[in-house]
Amino acid sequence: MSIGFTEIFLIIVVVLLLFGSKRIPELAKALGRASYEFKNAKDTLKKEAQELADSAQKAAEAEAKKDEEVRQ
Repeated sequence: MSIGFTEIFLIIVVVLLLFGSKRIPELAKALGRASYEFKNAKDTLKKEAQELADSAQKAAEAEAKKDEEVRQ
């Protein structure tokens, strides 16, 4: 199922009728801003998760090294 030209045209007409021609650029700007903020938040979350995983890995390696030294 794909959206054809007629369906896209009908959607555009309905949006124009509901929001008016003045409001659409404002909505597009807000949508773009929200998309940008979402992307930044997602990237920040990925970075923090990677940093947490790296620090946990380093802590585990340090603990293993400490245990190895105690055994010797």
